[in-house]
Amino acid sequence: MKRLALKNWLLWCFAVVVLTGCHWDLWNQDRYEPLEQGDFWGEGESSSRGLVEGTVPYLGARLDTAYYKGMDSNDEFITALPARLDLEGEEFEILLRRGQERFNIYCIVCHGEQGLGDGMIPKRGFPNPPSYMDQRLLDVPIGYFYDVMTNGFGRMYSYKSRVSVEDRWAIASYIRVLQLSQYATPDLLTEDLLEKARNSGVAAVDSGSQGDAAADGHEAESNENEEEGQGEH
Repeated sequence: MKRLALKNWLLWCFAVVVLTGCHWDLWNQDRYEPLEQGDFWGEGESSSRGLVEGTVPYLGARLDTAYYKGMDSNDEFITALPARLDLEGEEFEILLRRGQERFNIYCIVCHGEQGLGDGMIPKRGFPNPPSYMDQRLLDVPIGYFYDVMTNGFGRMYSYKSRVSVEDRWAIASYIRVLQLSQYATPDLLTEDLLEKARNSGVAAVDSGSQGDAAADGHEAESNENEEEGQGEH
């Protein structure tokens, strides 16, 4: 019994010695919390050092105003994609597909899949955004759509913190695709596409004619059967 008591006493002594060496210095050190008032930079000032007078944010040299602002040197909206996005063929198709993807993430909830302003948000009671098929939006330059995404317009807030510059141009390009899907004119098509359209139209007419002829044949056969049936009676 005495040995057990002695053993417990020794364990307690060992624990006290060990725990005495544990200090909270690194937990309770002298320091300022973020934005805490302090006197290090001056009496009554924030603990964080203030910016030097005249400091402005710097995002790099953005000299390409067409690309970063969607405007030309006269502060007019540009009517075509900026020079650095003047793509062709497969590269341009990739840009459009990227625009469709980003549109379906950020825009479809309000503007709808076809850009008619009938997304889920307006369906739940919020005001409808204008349709991209409105004549006013059919007439605006492509730089206008980029500017609205960048700076916001009306009830729509800015998306520049959410959508990159290139993605904004991709979305603007896809908006043009949506508009052209409803209002494209033959003069915008190449000869190959026009020929395909003509052939598809002829095929549709031929298919319709064959369908009508087949229907007439079935109708005539049905009438003959009815006449034979009446003769038998």
